[in-house]
Amino acid sequence: MASNRIGRINEEIRQELAALIRSLKDPRVQQSMVSVTAVETTTDLRYAKVFISVLDKERTQETLKGLKSAGGWLRRELGARLRLRCTPELIFTEDTSIGYGAHIADLLAGLNIPKEDPQNDDPQDS
Repeated sequence: MASNRIGRINEEIRQELAALIRSLKDPRVQQSMVSVTAVETTTDLRYAKVFISVLDKERTQETLKGLKSAGGWLRRELGARLRLRCTPELIFTEDTSIGYGAHIADLLAGLNIPKEDPQNDDPQDS
């Protein structure tokens, strides 16, 4: 039952952070398209790992620095909106799953697999 609660909290944190990040005035964050892809919170609600995807890959490290510097403000606003007993400390990390998925899709597209002829699949030919 606790994992379901943590899952709901993770989703609420993700939604609220996505809204809060759009209102940040830090130019390092404003100039790049930032998406909060996932949040993983510890069971004691002390830490929340926030996975960030940035459209402009060259600006990823700069954007993460901007988010880290705004972490205190984001945590305070998150605490006011969610009203949890303990507001988790936010740890921002880059989400590489989108790039990894694109890489796997390119590998699969590059495979040279011959297409089977559906007329040759007659089981009586064997």
